[in-house]
Amino acid sequence: MTDYDVSDDVEAVVEDTDLPRRLKERVYEVVEAQGASTEQADEIARGVESRYLDTRVDPLDPVGTVSAQSIGEPGTQMTMNTFHYAGVAEIDVTQGLPRLIELVDARKTPDTPMMTVYLEDEYATDREKAHEVVWNIEATRILALGDVSTNVADMNVQIDLNEDTLAERLLTPEEVAEIIEDSLGVSTVQQGTAIQFGPEQPSYRDLLQLVEELREIVFKGIEEVSRVVVRKEDTDEREDEEFVLYTEGSEFGDALAIEGVDASRTTCNNIHEIYSSLGVEAARETIINETMDTLREQGLDDVNVRHLMLVSDIMTTRGTIESIGRHGISGNKDSVLARAAYEVTVNHLLDAAIHGEVDDLNGVIENVIVGKPIKLGTGDVDLRMGSISSPTSSD
Repeated sequence: MTDYDVSDDVEAVVEDTDLPRRLKERVYEVVEAQGASTEQADEIARGVESRYLDTRVDPLDPVGTVSAQSIGEPGTQMTMNTFHYAGVAEIDVTQGLPRLIELVDARKTPDTPMMTVYLEDEYATDREKAHEVVWNIEATRILALGDVSTNVADMNVQIDLNEDTLAERLLTPEEVAEIIEDSLGVSTVQQGTAIQFGPEQPSYRDLLQLVEELREIVFKGIEEVSRVVVRKEDTDEREDEEFVLYTEGSEFGDALAIEGVDASRTTCNNIHEIYSSLGVEAARETIINETMDTLREQGLDDVNVRHLMLVSDIMTTRGTIESIGRHGISGNKDSVLARAAYEVTVNHLLDAAIHGEVDDLNGVIENVIVGKPIKLGTGDVDLRMGSISSPTSSD
């Protein structure tokens, strides 16, 4: 029998199982890599199939309630503080229960937004190249480039730029002067590293206003990113160490467009930025990873990931990100009683009465409220006991 025939038989054995397509492909890859025989492939495939069927949820199991309990109970053991990011002492990031609440509430902006930026090719190993990316990400404002002073007698603002800082951040005095003119609408006088400008009409108030506006101008980088920390780390992607950037503040879409950034590995903790840049599937994956990382950080990594997947699925099932709350999933339920049981009870009941809504009592919460058995588990099975008459024996 040729190698081709053996491979064909192995594929047929794997295809004969009740496994999902992706799992079949994975089993086939492993069997092929190990060079297993047809009999061995059959044994492996049946073993995987048995484990897969054992891990499936039984029909009529209340998976939502179990997931809520499985995540909620460990949540009571979580801390309420913001800690330093693991391994990066310079950056604070929200962890523990506040972070979990942030995720399930689908907050538009996290309390401590951050990005983990991976680099590609020579940018990942060359320190100077890595710093080029740093200066393209970190917002550079005027106080980082030099000293700013005001001359009240001449009614002008004087900027003394630092040559070394300009060279490091790949900026020139001419570029700085041009950005100031475009941003403030003033005329500047630039001589070497000195720049002067002032208000059109002599006014002390306008002079101070110009200084305030000058401090907010971003000369280079992403406005939302206030700081970038560079660390050299071991990663799974490379045999040797590579530079990884951690940012305070995030603007995911802009970061991905920067030369040298590895878009396939770079991520951020703002699920809405992930959604707008990469779509709802990426947002779903981010919710799973972020909640799992938050629990793991607190030593609660024994929570089964499938509970987190269920929460993530229900948050993203409509193609957008919805919060678990009265402004999202709980507030949009079909059942009046289920909505009323969550928050603002009177408002929900009053609106339902005004509009003549009817509750079909299909869910768990509404049936518990009215005292009916829920339609899950044994509550969804009708059993009747009848009397069995024994046959009479005739002599």
